Amino acid sequence: MLRLSIAVLATSFLICSSNSVAEESWTGWLGPKRDGWVANFKAPKEWPAKLRKAWQVDVGEGYGSPIISNGRIFQHARQGQDEVLWCLDLATGQEKWRKSWVTPFKIGGGGERHGKGPKSCPVYADGRLFTLSINGVLTARDAESGKKIWKRDLAERFEKGHPYWGASTSPIVDGGRVIVHLGNCKAGVLVAFDAKSGKPSWENGKDGTCYSSPLLVEIAGVRQIVEWNHRALVGIESKTGKTLWDFPHPHLGTDQNMPTPSFHRGRFLVGGENRGIISVEPKLKEGKWSIERLWHQKRVSLDMASSIVNGDHLYGLSHYGRGRLFCLDISSGEVLWQGPGRTGENATFLAFPGHVVALTNDGELIVFKATGEKFEKIASYPVADSQSWAPPVLLEDGVLVKEKEKLTRWAF
Repeated sequence: MLRLSIAVLATSFLICSSNSVAEESWTGWLGPKRDGWVANFKAPKEWPAKLRKAWQVDVGEGYGSPIISNGRIFQHARQGQDEVLWCLDLATGQEKWRKSWVTPFKIGGGGERHGKGPKSCPVYADGRLFTLSINGVLTARDAESGKKIWKRDLAERFEKGHPYWGASTSPIVDGGRVIVHLGNCKAGVLVAFDAKSGKPSWENGKDGTCYSSPLLVEIAGVRQIVEWNHRALVGIESKTGKTLWDFPHPHLGTDQNMPTPSFHRGRFLVGGENRGIISVEPKLKEGKWSIERLWHQKRVSLDMASSIVNGDHLYGLSHYGRGRLFCLDISSGEVLWQGPGRTGENATFLAFPGHVVALTNDGELIVFKATGEKFEKIASYPVADSQSWAPPVLLEDGVLVKEKEKLTRWAF
């Protein structure tokens, strides 16, 4: 049974929250456009000395971030041998419904400390929720009731339906289709399912999956899914599943393809463990696609942390120096500044005008200026008592933080 460890602190908070919760929306991994940009957030005139805990709920383990729609939070997690999906009231944290299903899983060696997931983030679209379990099972549910609509599992086709450390790629929805890469490290397929029926709409390729998540972008008027799989960065026409372009950038040895690439003005910024960051630009000319590598810098490199764009700069966490924040000029690839070393093993990022927010795996929320001049911290707050690998969700008046087993709403 759901346990609210801290009740709502004041009636005034309830009233203020209820007026704005219906307007909050965060429908998937790094937001509706999968870029971490929080369009409706305005920085307070003065950042508080500390945050106020509004409520806290024990939801279970996992790295999936909470998502929000119509005043409700949806949180995918694990409790014991079960994966669970919660629907909570955004203002109060009260349970609206909870669904669970048995999901046994044995993680690959070396990843035991990260737990048995889930690591994928759900996606919400048109009244439905789509979750990808740690073992690679895609499920569609009715968001109002939690009732299962359909389920798809390709484990028998690929002998094992997930990569070595479990499925962590997050599904994406476009044109009434939910799109996800299923399979394992050796073999897999990018597949689009009809969101209503679960019937396959198209399939693409045979590459193994990875831990990165696909993007939905438009280039030269063509709407396309761009994913970094086990072998390459690939552009696929969203409507038909046709391969448009292909840029080999494979997982080699222990250097995993994990971060989700960033997209800015037609360019992709792709960073991999021990491989620096590259900038590539697909182009369409006379009906043929080509892809140009613009630059490749090796001063900073991405391990598991996905970077984000603010203005014409890329912000992220390099795994060099035991974790250092950095700012990079997107046009040239020049590293403009680096923060202090040992900031964290991992960090997740959000952005809004003039600022970047980073949540470290140690539970520190850092707000700093989005500038290429120097690292300038505005505020920092302890927001978790345990490891925090899930991306936060920035609200108009606070932030949602999913730590190891608990989900907390903090108020500014």
